[in-house]
Amino acid sequence: MTDSTRSLPRGPGPAPRGPRRGLRRVLALLGAAAALAVAALLPATPASAHATVVGTNPKAGSVIPTAPAQVTVEFSEPVSMVSEKIRVIGPDGKRHDAEDPRTEGSRVTIPMRPDAPNGTYLVSYRIISADSHPVPGGFTYSVGAPSANPPKLTDAAAEVDPWVRGAVSLSKFAGYAGLVLVVGATLVLGLLWPQRLDRRSPTRLAWWGLGTVAFATVLALVVQAPYRSGRGLFSVSAADLQQVLANEFGTGHLIRLGVIAAVAFLLPPILGGRATKVDAIPAVVLAIIGMGTWPISGHAAASVLPYVSVIADSFHVAGAAIWIGGLVMLFGYLLRQANEVELGAILPIWSRWAMLAVAAVVLAGTVQGLLEVSSLDGLFGTAYGQLLLVKIVLFLLVVGAATYARRLVDEAGTAAAPRRLRQVVLAEVVGTVLVLGVSSVLVQTAPARSATAEGELGAGLPFSGTAVTSLFTLQVELSPARPGPNDLHLYAYTADGQAKNVIEWKATATLPSAGVEEVAIPMVKLTDNHASGQFSPPTAGQWRMKFTARTSDIDEATVTVTVPVS
Repeated sequence: MTDSTRSLPRGPGPAPRGPRRGLRRVLALLGAAAALAVAALLPATPASAHATVVGTNPKAGSVIPTAPAQVTVEFSEPVSMVSEKIRVIGPDGKRHDAEDPRTEGSRVTIPMRPDAPNGTYLVSYRIISADSHPVPGGFTYSVGAPSANPPKLTDAAAEVDPWVRGAVSLSKFAGYAGLVLVVGATLVLGLLWPQRLDRRSPTRLAWWGLGTVAFATVLALVVQAPYRSGRGLFSVSAADLQQVLANEFGTGHLIRLGVIAAVAFLLPPILGGRATKVDAIPAVVLAIIGMGTWPISGHAAASVLPYVSVIADSFHVAGAAIWIGGLVMLFGYLLRQANEVELGAILPIWSRWAMLAVAAVVLAGTVQGLLEVSSLDGLFGTAYGQLLLVKIVLFLLVVGAATYARRLVDEAGTAAAPRRLRQVVLAEVVGTVLVLGVSSVLVQTAPARSATAEGELGAGLPFSGTAVTSLFTLQVELSPARPGPNDLHLYAYTADGQAKNVIEWKATATLPSAGVEEVAIPMVKLTDNHASGQFSPPTAGQWRMKFTARTSDIDEATVTVTVPVS
């Protein structure tokens, strides 16, 4: 520990102004701002799946002549399975997956039973993406011909229980808030606290912060089990908890609990102002390890450059904890209790700390933002990007307040502290707490890179769909389902999956939402049941396509299919 605090003047100053009352005000401020931020943001941004499906075999919505030996689903990032949440339901309502599925990086392979009847099959899944968030969903394919009443997607794609979602966000915010309190109190008490001032109240704040981080860590481990499995908050099994502890998320949080336990033994001499360099070195090492547990169990772990993201996010978390924690200590204690001479020694040191912390936050945040957003569409067109913009605006306002506070100190000296300086620091505390609230929601929102990819893949992949009439089953394929030239293919099948002879094909398309009138699409018959044509939609939208197939001199049927083009 340096001797800077021991050399601080011990001259007369104002009597302490109710440290307990100051502590209560700080805690009340934190709680109120947290409730406001979470209440305002959480309902609008539910937790989203962060891995996206990039391909399936058989293709979603397709009709294939024979049953496959296995079904594969390819995701945009490595995934892990949730027990009993990957299954294939056949047209008879029974499961037709033969054994436990396998995961190899980003691919899930589901072996199939050989006795598969013709009809529509539902593949449902719930897996965990690399950033610990659940990805529910499903798709259908048909063997021979589609079923009249295909199976429906149920529990695998169910929304996360609202209580579980709230508990997850609470664990995130509580973890950040506790980290801020323990880091700020420890640094100020260890390096900047005047000897004449009572340490009891800020020491309690540090212990409260450490306890809050421990509580948030345990809560995160517990609620991750129902979050993964899709069950209710109080429907957690031992197997669910074992799955949580067995992956990177559980490992990171167990490491954090170990760091908390070790820090608890090192804190007393630091908080009491008796620490030496020997005491400080292990505390700094543990702090570095602890900071790294936040990114390894979040978005950074699934980044396109995970090592860069983890390092950047660690600096981001550390810089924010030092800056916001110092502001809380400054507003809650030092500006109320320290005299002008003491503040004259403390504030310049704190100002340098704050500048370094803000620089770390800005630099690390820029790196992480570029990796997670990567495009203007991602910044302005996704929930993640919009939340990031809100966070940036709040951050700039806080930096503006901090710049004004430093100018007050430089120009007016510490005599401004009891008045305008305290008000400006209060504004900084409010702003930074709101930033924490936004951050706690941001880490539960799909990164822009994933959301953008999901939109592009979901709408831009070749369209494949089926329609059933009394005469035939029609399979429709449009590629690449984007504005401009597209290949259109039509296939007709009988009820038992055999090729259906079609004498004449007709096709038209219209886009009512954009006022596009019905246009004819010339079709060329390639085989008895297969026709092809060229369709060039001028704009994106939900195109309404009408197909007529004449199977005899007197028999024909017409179907309408809505095809998304983007």
